[in-house]
Amino acid sequence: MEEMWRRERATVREVLEALNRGPKQRAYTTVMTIMGRLDRKGLLTRERSGKTDVYSIVMAKPAYLDARAQTQVETLVAEFGDVALAHFSEQIDNLDPEKLEELRKLARSA
Repeated sequence: MEEMWRRERATVREVLEALNRGPKQRAYTTVMTIMGRLDRKGLLTRERSGKTDVYSIVMAKPAYLDARAQTQVETLVAEFGDVALAHFSEQIDNLDPEKLEELRKLARSA
């Protein structure tokens, strides 16, 4: 997804070439499988252009991170209830003042 967020629109080959610039080499079929799964999960969309599939992002990275964090917090609170909330409170108490102010701004804008 990091490469797709950088590009917003790409083919499997383009993503593969970008990823393979690093030390770890990936197979075309591996990248194709992952991008297909991301399409099925609704994180990418696939559009046929001739014989090539072109993928596009569905959600920008900040929106994805926000949705993911919200889901994780809801799951933790649903599963662990007050214990999870107590741990969140403990983490908030340990934040440095700058981070705490950022958190307050986020809460106000939510």
